[in-house]
Amino acid sequence: MGEMGLRERKKRQMYQDVSDIAVRLFLERGFDAVSVAEVAAAAGISKPTLFRYFPAKEDLVLHRIADHETEAARVVAGAADPVDALYRNFLAGLERRDPVTGLNDHPAVLAFHTLLYGTPSLVARAYAHVERSEAALAEALGGGLDARLAAGQIIAVQRILAQENWRRIAAGEPVGEVAPDAVGAARRAFRRLADGLPQLRPDH
Repeated sequence: MGEMGLRERKKRQMYQDVSDIAVRLFLERGFDAVSVAEVAAAAGISKPTLFRYFPAKEDLVLHRIADHETEAARVVAGAADPVDALYRNFLAGLERRDPVTGLNDHPAVLAFHTLLYGTPSLVARAYAHVERSEAALAEALGGGLDARLAAGQIIAVQRILAQENWRRIAAGEPVGEVAPDAVGAARRAFRRLADGLPQLRPDH
């Protein structure tokens, strides 16, 4: 068991190291200007080895948000009120300036988001990330059409709220000014979700 744990940790570290190297190169020179072979060489691994870890070039970037694919599903697991649990989780993310909420002005975070949202192939690849997030959340909500419809709405709300925060901060607005609006927008959005998804209420 300990050996498997060590192996898994080494594998995860490899993912992280290669992704970090790739993102650094992409930020320096542009996503399209850097080849997979150059990333592999910089990471000290072969191109076939890199593709065993990352099936597509875009995955080198999207690895940074891969952990969030099942976040919503984890939050609602066992929750009496799924929408309220997700709302509180989003507010907590805003409070700690989690980059996934868009409310973060660290230069490295802004640069990463600019790379992600400014590269068409990354935007397209990120759609698969959204689909997997929806699927995991739908499963946690019980499966079926109603669960899939609810999951689609919830993930869309979280994504749009985060993109609005990022858009304003990228345009130069201070985080301190955006934060109150971000909290208010989240409150309104999740209230509408609660009103529109009565099947998720505890008393339904």
